[in-house]
Amino acid sequence: MGLGELALSRSFEWRGRSVAWERLGEGAPVVLCHGTPWSAQLWAPFARALSEEFTVHVWDMPGYGRSSKEPGHAVDLGTQGELFADLLAYWGLTAPHVIAHDYGGAVSLRANLLHGAEYASLALVDVVALRPWGSEFFRLVAENAEVFQAQPPTVHRGALESYIGTASHRGLTGAQLATLTGPWLDEQGRRAFYRQIAEADVRYTDEIQDRYPELALPVKVIWGAEDTWIPVDRADQLANAIPGALLDVIPDAGHLIQYDAPVELAFSLHRWLTAEVDRWGPGPRSTSH
Repeated sequence: MGLGELALSRSFEWRGRSVAWERLGEGAPVVLCHGTPWSAQLWAPFARALSEEFTVHVWDMPGYGRSSKEPGHAVDLGTQGELFADLLAYWGLTAPHVIAHDYGGAVSLRANLLHGAEYASLALVDVVALRPWGSEFFRLVAENAEVFQAQPPTVHRGALESYIGTASHRGLTGAQLATLTGPWLDEQGRRAFYRQIAEADVRYTDEIQDRYPELALPVKVIWGAEDTWIPVDRADQLANAIPGALLDVIPDAGHLIQYDAPVELAFSLHRWLTAEVDRWGPGPRSTSH
């Protein structure tokens, strides 16, 4: 485990999958959801900082990070949304504050709209939520997944590092790049990387995006102004679609806003969480596991 990474020492077994997770701190419950091709490690410094005031839950989706990556297991957004609702029940959380990035946005939105998961509040950070999404690289992999999975390790590493690097506006350090690429470099990880892209399908957001006006909870949309993966115009569209949603656009930050503008993101999230806790009270804490 690299310096500063989260241990994710606990496990949730779900339909043959093993979901790595961890809980930190005490206070009102906060759940952090990662996206693709990331893991909970992208949230590590934020989880530690927020754990000074909140009970923070972090987890790796199956097919990602330290969770299981079995070839026969679906890793699509439909599966992840259903799992997330069950994971919250396993934790005994009836109304946590949820913070989601990238794919985690669609996962948390599906869990709420389709599977009955309830949240005290929802912060959506550069999320997958509106059509169209998926780059040319996504489409190329979807059409040639087996070819990409069979690439030599050195070729795969080069393509992976190049692809991930485009998510940052300010540029990644060697340590940051190592954290993001590490889960995908061995044979199992390489195959899992291309498998999760191959299973990406806009139908999973098509099924819910017309229902965003039904969201009856406090929502804050946070976006990097220089996001080239999911352009900032989607932030305006999403905030306008959700009743009462607040919008915070952070300048000089790309899709990897956690690395590009960590201080600005931390302040935005902390202001949001403390305001919501002050409004509604600390809420229930986890009751089991």
